Amino acid sequence: MLINQEPANNPIDLSRLASRWRSRDEWRKMIQEMDSEPMPSHLNTTNSSGLFHIVSTDKMSVHYNGTPQHGHDVGVVQADCPAPTRRLAYYFEMTVKNAGQKGQAAIGFTMQHFKMRRQPGWEANSCGYHGDDGYLYRGQGKGESFGPTFTTNDIVGAGINYATQEFFFTKNAKLVGTVTKDIKGPLYPTIAVHSQNEEVTVNLGRKPFYFDIEGYIMEERLKQQSVVEKLSLQPNISHRIVRSYLLHYGYQETLKSFDLASESTYPSVSSATENGFSDQDDVYALNHRHILRQLIKNGNIDSAFRKLREWYPQVVQDEMSVICFILCSQRFIEYIKAEQSEDAVSYGSTEITKFYKVKSYADLLEDIVGLLAYKVPEESSLGYLLDLPQREFVADAVNAAVLSTNPALKDPNRCMHSCLEKLLKQLTLCSLEKRAMNEDQGEAFYLHKELQSAGKSKRS
Repeated sequence: MLINQEPANNPIDLSRLASRWRSRDEWRKMIQEMDSEPMPSHLNTTNSSGLFHIVSTDKMSVHYNGTPQHGHDVGVVQADCPAPTRRLAYYFEMTVKNAGQKGQAAIGFTMQHFKMRRQPGWEANSCGYHGDDGYLYRGQGKGESFGPTFTTNDIVGAGINYATQEFFFTKNAKLVGTVTKDIKGPLYPTIAVHSQNEEVTVNLGRKPFYFDIEGYIMEERLKQQSVVEKLSLQPNISHRIVRSYLLHYGYQETLKSFDLASESTYPSVSSATENGFSDQDDVYALNHRHILRQLIKNGNIDSAFRKLREWYPQVVQDEMSVICFILCSQRFIEYIKAEQSEDAVSYGSTEITKFYKVKSYADLLEDIVGLLAYKVPEESSLGYLLDLPQREFVADAVNAAVLSTNPALKDPNRCMHSCLEKLLKQLTLCSLEKRAMNEDQGEAFYLHKELQSAGKSKRS
């Protein structure tokens, strides 16, 4: 029979810890899913005015075949899906193969139900840069002076900067200008032809753009970074945050080296509250936490258990507690890692099976016991459980449990995360809130994604 609730008086929230019990492949897949969205790949020649014929079988080129008499004789074509929004910017290009009689080709963005016989920008909820006059049109027939005209062999581009909420347009690899994006909702990359013999080809990203869009994005990131760097902070704030992190997780030796290296810059480091930080709680049991971390990192789980029973018996008093579950699971993993399968099976039957009574442990138990199914578990999908980060996870959990025994601890959640992690969580929430204000458009800050990117940079 499963127990639906966690053991009583449990200071560790397993649901919060379990989010870290994932392999690198799982994190990568999760990030890809968060960022994945359909990409425009070709022109939607079905939903159109019909005043053109398709030049190429890949639906990337169109030729005007109408007889333009008035403003409703436009050959308008949208992309097959809206511009993706979970990024800093989206961009596409159009090459004018033939400007025709009047050079009235246009490029821009429109809503899904845009009138397909009108130039982009001539109707509400649309924006377009027009070749015959170089004007920019935004929802009305009257345009505004914007940039140079464009004609045969010119390559013009249109993009959306989600960070600044602006449209931007280019001509022959140069930025023409930007304009405020005041249209909400999904926007479709759109092109238009409007005079005899006009022919244009689009590039939706299948091949390199003429305009350096990657350089543009990098420049925008640098602008954002510059704004952040200009913010005024007290000179020792970063020092305090790093030091509090080392204290919180019991990295005693690293802390000593850190203090020694920064002694000349920050000569006085006290445990008093400063800049909103207090080291009082994290100083608690520092030496014990350091020893426990080293034992667990070395795979010596039995010794860690003994030390906990000696120093903090209340942590392991309930044999069904989260800490006992995590430590027993790691002991099982260490047997697998040492290729002692018989010992693992024996230990599992005596120490692991009892945890099946707790419903919230079921998924994690399935992964742990699943290691027995593989001849070479290191090469399996569960191989991450045998890596050093898994030991670090267990050490962090034990560290939190010890901190929770501090009689002076006022906030129970204080033992779970350091000040640095809380700041990163707040950064993530603020980033998501900013996206929400822009109808979930633009990049969001995901810590694991940033850490993976940093890891790739170091390896390269």
